[in-house]
Amino acid sequence: MEYLKIIGGKKLDGEITLHGAKNSVLPILAACVLVKGECVIHNCPRLSDVDNTLKILAHLGVKTKRDGSTLRVSADSISKSSIPEDMMSEMRSSIIFLGALLSRLKTAQAYLPGGCDIGLRPIDMHLKALENLGYSINFDGDRIKASFEKRNKNDIKLSYPSVGATENIILASVLLKGKTRIINAAREPEISDLCSFLNKCGADIKGYSTPVIEINGVEKLTPAEHTVVPDRILASTIMSAAAITHGRVKINNIRLSHTAPVFSAFLESGCKLKAGNNTLEISAPKRLKRVKHIKTMPYPGFPTDSQATLCAMLCIADGESIITESVFENRMRHIDELKRFGADADVNGTTAIIKGVKSLNPASAYCTDLRGGAAIALAALAAEGESVINNIEHIDRGYEKFERQLRLLGADAVRENDEKEELKKQ
Repeated sequence: MEYLKIIGGKKLDGEITLHGAKNSVLPILAACVLVKGECVIHNCPRLSDVDNTLKILAHLGVKTKRDGSTLRVSADSISKSSIPEDMMSEMRSSIIFLGALLSRLKTAQAYLPGGCDIGLRPIDMHLKALENLGYSINFDGDRIKASFEKRNKNDIKLSYPSVGATENIILASVLLKGKTRIINAAREPEISDLCSFLNKCGADIKGYSTPVIEINGVEKLTPAEHTVVPDRILASTIMSAAAITHGRVKINNIRLSHTAPVFSAFLESGCKLKAGNNTLEISAPKRLKRVKHIKTMPYPGFPTDSQATLCAMLCIADGESIITESVFENRMRHIDELKRFGADADVNGTTAIIKGVKSLNPASAYCTDLRGGAAIALAALAAEGESVINNIEHIDRGYEKFERQLRLLGADAVRENDEKEELKKQ
């Protein structure tokens, strides 16, 4: 098993360039299913979630080729309309292939998706929306069978601005005759990036980045070239890493408007931010200040994916900070792991109460999920001495060679293999 060995206590200092957004590249790759011909997608990070998406595409008959951070995706023909259970179980975002396949083939079969265990994340909203569009859904609690019957409603009103449901409706509507309106749609930048790509391919989508998205169905899509937006969650992770180590870091290739929802928390903690032309410099004080209360919300609120790493940096802030998670009900499991480093933190329901300590101690800890894993690695950066971070396959889902990015900023972080554990498996 691979793990990270981090010798903490060093201030991060340097520059880093953001890779493409995980939450953007996955739906864009799924959207390539709708296009006959070769699409060229730039700024695609090497993530395990991207690898799993490419496996699904290959299973469907789609040809892909990687050249550095560029992926060429050719979906001239689709040989299958179903995705096996083992492929669906690898990640949550696999569910968006349902809308893509229905749009291209008018029939699809899939299973409940997997991914990090951070909450229930039911797909009822997805299925209800597809039914309202005119798709017949047969769901036995595990397997989903769907096919197109006849156009039903034009307006799809979501009870919550779900990112995944919004993406599925967009993909399922783009080749569907007539006009579809998504009311209370998700407004995340990754939704806009998906719509921008589809419009380059000939789709007619308006209103993205607003609560009402309008899709006018077109007969076909044509190949296009697109560059994935920078990863705003990686940006906030690096900002937290700089803060927890009292460092100074310059982040390149950043979309400031996308990252802006986290700025107030860092300013309140005493960090200084200097914005440039697609750059951001952050410098942290000798002692962070507490952040009175942060509540995660759909965009443009404070992102749930930035909550865990904020928790980590506040473990050494002066005073008591309160963080409330309102998006997923099981996304505070990293708190128990942070306690291994000497953090004084407790969870009450979906709220973390963090009383900052002067310093953290090194520890051996376990990644609980993708963003929780990053938070634990950040705690290790702040702790003087050697720490071991286990179950790093979670981190690999959303960060490209995370330890290498940290080393670029002066961290002592390496990836190692536990040979004894590997031998036991053989």
